[in-house]
Amino acid sequence: MKNKIGTILLICSMWGSVVWGQSYRFPFQNPQLNEEARLDNLISLLTLDEKVALFGGAGIPRLGIRGAGSSEALHGIVQGGPAWNPNQAKQITTSFPQAYGLGATWDVELIQQVADYIAYEGRYLYQSPKYQRAGLILWSPNADLGRDIRWGRTEECYGEDPVLTAALTVAFVKGLQGSHPKYWKAASLMKHFLANSHECGRVETSSDFDETLFREYYSYPFWKGIELGGANALMTAYNAYNGIPCTISPVLRKVLQKEWGFDGMIITDGGAFQQLKNTHKVFERLEDAAQACIKAGTTRFLDDYKAALKNAFYEGKVSEKELEENIKGNLRIMLRLGLLDDDDSNPYKSIGIKDTIDPWLKEETRQLVRLTARKSAVLLKNEGRLLPLDKGSVKRIAVIGNRADVVLEDWYSGAMPYKITPLAGLKEVAEREGIEIRYVKDNKRSAAEDAAAWADVVIVCLGNDPTGSQEWAKAPWGQTALASDGREDVDRTSLQLEQEDLLRSVYKKNPRTVLVLISSFPYAINWSQDNIPAILHFTQSCQELGHAVSDVIFGDYNPAGRTTQTWVKDISDLPHIMDYDIRKGRTYMYFKGKPLYAFGHGLSYTSFDYSHLQVEQKTLSASETLHVCFNVTNTGEYSGDEVVQVYVKLPGDVAAKRLKVFSRVFVEKGKTETVEIQIPATDLMLWNAAENCFKLPEGKMELMVGSASDNIKLKSKIRLQ
Repeated sequence: MKNKIGTILLICSMWGSVVWGQSYRFPFQNPQLNEEARLDNLISLLTLDEKVALFGGAGIPRLGIRGAGSSEALHGIVQGGPAWNPNQAKQITTSFPQAYGLGATWDVELIQQVADYIAYEGRYLYQSPKYQRAGLILWSPNADLGRDIRWGRTEECYGEDPVLTAALTVAFVKGLQGSHPKYWKAASLMKHFLANSHECGRVETSSDFDETLFREYYSYPFWKGIELGGANALMTAYNAYNGIPCTISPVLRKVLQKEWGFDGMIITDGGAFQQLKNTHKVFERLEDAAQACIKAGTTRFLDDYKAALKNAFYEGKVSEKELEENIKGNLRIMLRLGLLDDDDSNPYKSIGIKDTIDPWLKEETRQLVRLTARKSAVLLKNEGRLLPLDKGSVKRIAVIGNRADVVLEDWYSGAMPYKITPLAGLKEVAEREGIEIRYVKDNKRSAAEDAAAWADVVIVCLGNDPTGSQEWAKAPWGQTALASDGREDVDRTSLQLEQEDLLRSVYKKNPRTVLVLISSFPYAINWSQDNIPAILHFTQSCQELGHAVSDVIFGDYNPAGRTTQTWVKDISDLPHIMDYDIRKGRTYMYFKGKPLYAFGHGLSYTSFDYSHLQVEQKTLSASETLHVCFNVTNTGEYSGDEVVQVYVKLPGDVAAKRLKVFSRVFVEKGKTETVEIQIPATDLMLWNAAENCFKLPEGKMELMVGSASDNIKLKSKIRLQ
């Protein structure tokens, strides 16, 4: 009798009857059922038109399911404006430093906290009755690697190193999606898979390299984002990979799904579907392109696809079963977001409903952005300890430059709730301390020189325009006003800082000059490095930029940011931009010259000593973990962070060194912190092309601990076996 009752209850639950006191019209609405059963039931209820519409990100109104919507979210939510929807006014949202600046923090915990906030803001805008704006699928992070500083979208990446980028990617994914075991706060959609680090000709060119670089370098951050971060949404790149457009690459099925267990959303980039016919010229008919996309695993299109996909279906090129298998990935994301049910265990369903104060207006939001901007500051040079400025002795400051009194929005910025410019931030402190400030934008009629001669100290703020023009969104697509500038769809053809001559003129009048370089990428500022005593780097498009500048300059914050790319001295130091074989001289791992600033470089107002390196094992096998500890002592006058970096030189490896572990550690002045690290042997493996797998190389490995790739403090050797 009991067995019969159990069977009846199970059947009832599958048909939406009473379960635990709750009734459901359809089984897919029942959160107690397993994921596959819910998705299969939902798909069985859909019409062909609804299935096709799901490939465009639509909801299912007939069944009460709202579409998840999408937003760019590299350093804040973007809704409306030129890069998103030219016909929609920009929504006010919080703007952190560009992703390039987030990378410069080398701070995993902070990046996760930033992403957690961004996800909250996305939920708030989506669920608040006041806004009801789309955006629970967040197109971030950019897991592409910045192998070439000429890349126009360098501002979107975390740098040139796969381990650093992977760690920050994982942190960002975790922050966006949250820690709940069942529901996500937002869905992280990583981009752009694969090897998208050139802009000019991206819709017709191919990024070519071997399987070793695919495994060890270009795909590594994506792999870790899925394996460790739990990402289950991804955007394919415009370019081809080894001759096959990424939109239809076989690695989507072979590696992404079969090896890495990815079963979520694979979305084409904007217009990439039709580019298969128009620019890559792989197909003469869009119906054939649609067939190839479905076979490759595409679950969503980001351009006009409906007619071609329907025709492909009616022509028998794709089956309804194939359509259903692919859209299951989209529905899986919607289920994780809680859009298929109304479950009280979903902790994110009340955001924007109960908390009705706009998050960008809160003081804690301002403080988080300010902290992040501070931590992104990289002190490139500080000769004679010009910085921090002594508030008591400095009485006259000249602030000069085209970036001193602006905070510029980039292509993927929302409308900022407020903007603190460097000049405004400096004036706040100056007014409190009785310091006089004069501001001059440029050197017309020698005004900058006159101001420099008058001042005790000169602060010159220079940098790029992240829109590629001197006026928002006025540069034609694929062009920038200056050869040294870049953005989406246009790479840089110069590394020169155009206004370095302004620095020369100012320095001639006053050698106590500070350069504040506010830029989305590195410059070859050789003259500045040779002459200007203090150089600070910040990235663009952060609402708290000015406070961060003043906090660091006046010593209210001790900088500890680090470079995330190799800053070369000359453009001739770079290989051909289309050569994706980084072993021919790209990145700190393979670069043979002397850089202007090495990967991982960054100074502090204090000094640190490294000592007592202890390695637990003398030998390491493939199943073991290496345990290492060492001391970091603050021997200077300021408390502050130190970014410790652990590199290895692996036996038989052609790379000079590889970053394996890093940590941003706070050390009070006069104190010592013991840093303990663990490196699983699996993280020391190299790709073995002959056996088609990762293997631990045998022989002696050199372990190197330091504060930059070119500043190694401690060494030890371990035998790998």
